[in-house]
Amino acid sequence: MTQSLGSHRKDEHVILAEKYYTETATAGFADVRLIHTALPEVDLRHVTVTPVLFGWHWPFFINAMTGGSPQTGRYNAALGRLAAGADLAIASGSQSVALREPALAPTFTVLRENHPAGFILANLGAGHPWADAQAAIAMLAANALELHVNSVQELVMPEGDRDLRWLANIGDIVAQSPVPVIVKEIGNGMSAATVARLQSVGVKYIDVGGRGGTNFVTIENTRRPARDYGYLEGFGQTTVESLLETQGLTRIATGGIRNPLDILKALRLGASAVGVSGQVLHWLIQEGEPATAAHLAAWQAQLPQVLGILGASNLAELTQVPVVLSPTLESYVRQRGLTLPQ
Repeated sequence: MTQSLGSHRKDEHVILAEKYYTETATAGFADVRLIHTALPEVDLRHVTVTPVLFGWHWPFFINAMTGGSPQTGRYNAALGRLAAGADLAIASGSQSVALREPALAPTFTVLRENHPAGFILANLGAGHPWADAQAAIAMLAANALELHVNSVQELVMPEGDRDLRWLANIGDIVAQSPVPVIVKEIGNGMSAATVARLQSVGVKYIDVGGRGGTNFVTIENTRRPARDYGYLEGFGQTTVESLLETQGLTRIATGGIRNPLDILKALRLGASAVGVSGQVLHWLIQEGEPATAAHLAAWQAQLPQVLGILGASNLAELTQVPVVLSPTLESYVRQRGLTLPQ
């Protein structure tokens, strides 16, 4: 069967995401220090990391990645099994291609088939009408919906959209959706002004999707014959900058998460949960499904241990752990008129 452009693009995204994966991310977590206490006074056997979000058992989840082609469908099947085995929530990649080509829907529904009792997030671009959002939710019997906002990617993508007027449509979907709607950036971060505009149309949940992890400017620019948008590769706010920018909404932090300490730093800066995408995909492609399951299990074992040595026995107590920002990050906060974390 001849593969459509939309389906082929899904394969390209995965190949290029892995090609440009880096062991060390630039999401800003190196600019955040959690102060060590030599006397944590915590029994590590009784530390809990249960978040206050959607009834989840873990404060991190497998965030949106893929689907839409035979190969990415196989990845989604594996990701669904991994999420089920680790009792993690999982988000689908953008389902728009399956709405255009219903024959591709099974490359997404394998998530639900392999994680039948799990918390699954549907995913669609913010420009789609409510009917499409409704179909995306139904496709996965989804527990929540991610609406991604990706103006920079659309600009650089050779076949990208040029109508970026999304706000009113987001409000329409939020008003009608029977499940929570999370507005998600995909790698260029969010600002305080963005949060205010989203609040004005009823949005309660955001994923800051900061710069520093998978770089869709790099990916889409590689797909351009002239590769003429390289100067935008460092554009936008990092994940950490985005967390400092955004207040007033329930926040998820995605972008450049590489270890459990990154997760705890994001939670300390106000995230209610943390999404991991590129790291999980890298493990899956390079090491296979059993090894990826082992990595996720290791993170789940280590996360409460690292929280404990910070002197916190749960995530509520994490908010009392002292934090210090680098001079560069402190300067950013002051120039932007933001509040330093207490």
